[in-house]
Amino acid sequence: MNSASQALSTGRVRFAVSAETFRRVAFVATGMLVLIVATGATVRLTASGLGCEHWPGCQPGDPFPKKGYHSYIEFSNRIVAAFTVLATLILALSATMTHSLTRPAKVLAWVVFVGTLGQAPLGAITVYFHLNPWLVLTHLLLSLAVLGICVVVLIEATRTVRGSAEPLPSLARFGGALLLVSVSVLLVAGTIVTASGPHPGGQDVRRLSSFKPALDWHVRATAVFGVVFLALALWGWRNRARFPWLPRASAGLFGLLALQMTIGEVQYRTRLPWWLVLIHVTVAACVFAWTVGLVARLWRPVAPGRA
Repeated sequence: MNSASQALSTGRVRFAVSAETFRRVAFVATGMLVLIVATGATVRLTASGLGCEHWPGCQPGDPFPKKGYHSYIEFSNRIVAAFTVLATLILALSATMTHSLTRPAKVLAWVVFVGTLGQAPLGAITVYFHLNPWLVLTHLLLSLAVLGICVVVLIEATRTVRGSAEPLPSLARFGGALLLVSVSVLLVAGTIVTASGPHPGGQDVRRLSSFKPALDWHVRATAVFGVVFLALALWGWRNRARFPWLPRASAGLFGLLALQMTIGEVQYRTRLPWWLVLIHVTVAACVFAWTVGLVARLWRPVAPGRA
């Protein structure tokens, strides 16, 4: 081996990232993507979307916000967004340098980064069009889609660390696919309800559609998701000897769902205080992320382990 080849080989080893390290990076990136959903919801729910009417600065010639409640909230969200983009960039670069990671997982890690970076111009366009509700809806749904992809990357990272496990029957995988479709419909319905109802941000916030039909659709979507989840959870319990992780994962998802439904009922009866709606949106992001993780493990089973 000549000196050039030796240097190249040494460089590859020097910049290699272990599977466990990448898994930690994926955990952090996932947490940041949940956080940006929460801060973005705070902006919307406090009607602070126009607190900084320019981008990336708050006003022309001055990147920092003037004294004002709405400006501080919007500018803080942009700071969190910058750190989230950085976290996903580190995720993508780390994936490239994790040699044991599968190629599809590496591609998905870069998709997470590109999707997160794309939120910046989309946010600028949303401000430019004075918070058009369809653009706001797209902004939120893109955040959740990127979060879901990042969860898949995290599952793949865990699979790389622990190894693969016994494949699940096609019936369980089909149930998981139905669960993912139903939670996606539920999520879209929930965002439409939030964008259409009595808004905590004030009466001047633009609505998406009529509240009552949107709420009825959301209730139906919740029922469908509940039936699919119950069927999968019962199957997991009956097969707990073969797949002991599935009842635990189902129990965790049930706990999140119970919390989400309780918050939803309380916020509806208390005329939607913005801080309670914020918790509702954040828990919804956690429900979606947990569901994606559960379904990903049905299709890409992970060997048991302590971590």
